Amino acid sequence: MAELAATTGVSLRQLYRLFGSRAALLKEVDREPPPGARERILESALDLLGRSSLADLSMDELAARADVSRATVYRLFPGKSALFRELIAAYSPWESIARILDDTAATADDTPWHVIPHVARALVEALSGRSGVLLRMVFEMSRGAPDTREGVQRSMLRGLPDLIQYLTQQMAAGRLRQVHPVIALQMLAGPIVAHELARPLAALVGLEATRDQVVEQIVELWLRAMAPDGNQADVERT
Repeated sequence: MAELAATTGVSLRQLYRLFGSRAALLKEVDREPPPGARERILESALDLLGRSSLADLSMDELAARADVSRATVYRLFPGKSALFRELIAAYSPWESIARILDDTAATADDTPWHVIPHVARALVEALSGRSGVLLRMVFEMSRGAPDTREGVQRSMLRGLPDLIQYLTQQMAAGRLRQVHPVIALQMLAGPIVAHELARPLAALVGLEATRDQVVEQIVELWLRAMAPDGNQADVERT
């Protein structure tokens, strides 16, 4: 019980107050979580994270919002590190981008003109309706707190490094202008994030283009800027 308390970040007294005894805890663990509990917990955690830091996130409030018991929260996510790790997996675009790169690698057309629009759409889908919260997640990552470190490390295993490698390979093949691949990624993601954040203001000042139309223009501008010698046709042909 003492080891469990230390792992989950609660006091031993609180653990016994929640379950009463080791036998009661084991009985609770054997229960199946209610259907949809995992999704409700993640959605509630994302909402709470948009209002406060991970360190200040209350697991009691999270359980109440998700309409599950505190025991169910800890059974599915044994601690804030595990919770943050799963938030990244569920809501970041990196897994989708990894699948895109896997699929295009198996085809004859892995050129930037074909791949980058798919990558951009994956970014937009991840940001849609939750750009502010995802920026909070980025802020949490930058802090390097113990609760977020594991999630950040996991996010570096797939998706992001795959995209960096893809850009590097395309530059080496002469299909993209030679710049640092991280800068190339920032040039693509930055305008997409900025547009998602500023969409309400853009509509007020007369921008009538749809999200898809805006992203299409951003991708076209990126491809023009990243083409060798600034020639978009070079990117299309190779």
